[in-house]
Amino acid sequence: MKKKTRFPLIPGMTLVLPAVFLMLMAMSGAGNNSIPPRPQGPCDIYAAAGCPCVAAHSSTRALYASYNGPLYQVMRQSDGKTLDIGVVQPSEGNPGGYADAAAQDAFSANTYCWITILYDQSGKGNHLVQAPRGGFSGPAMGGFNNIPVADMAPITIMGHKAYGVFIEQGMGLR
Repeated sequence: MKKKTRFPLIPGMTLVLPAVFLMLMAMSGAGNNSIPPRPQGPCDIYAAAGCPCVAAHSSTRALYASYNGPLYQVMRQSDGKTLDIGVVQPSEGNPGGYADAAAQDAFSANTYCWITILYDQSGKGNHLVQAPRGGFSGPAMGGFNNIPVADMAPITIMGHKAYGVFIEQGMGLR
C-alpha cells in the first residue's frame, strides 16, 4: 500500500492563505483609513444636473468636493504681506473642505487684515479683486472701493470657525 504524503498541500496553502487573509481584511475594514470622503459641493451638484458653475466663490468652504486650492487671500496691515487661505485637508474622522481660519488667525495676530482676492474655484480664473471706480466713486484712492476686513463675519461651518465676507457701503470686490 502506498503512503500518502501531505507535502503537495503545503505549497497550495502558501498560495491560498494570503488571498484568504486579504479578503478577511477587506471585509473587516482593516487597513482602511478612517478619512471620510469630502461631501459633494454645490458646484458638483449643479454640474451633475447639466448646469456647471461659471464662477465659484466662497471664503468659507470648497464648492467642489475635489477643490484643494486657495479660497481667498488676506493682506496684513502691519507689513503688507499676503497669505492665501486654503481649505483644511481631510484627516481621520474629518472630511475637511472648509476654510483654514486658524492660518488666517495666526497670520493676522495683533494686526488687521483685508481680503484682497476671492479666488474662483471653477478653474476659469474669474477671481474677485478690489473693485475699481465705476458708477459709484468709492472712498479708496482713485475712486476704488475699499476692500473688506478679513475677520468681520465669523461663522461656524461643520463645527469649525471660518470667515464670511462682510460688505458695507463703499466696499467691493469684482
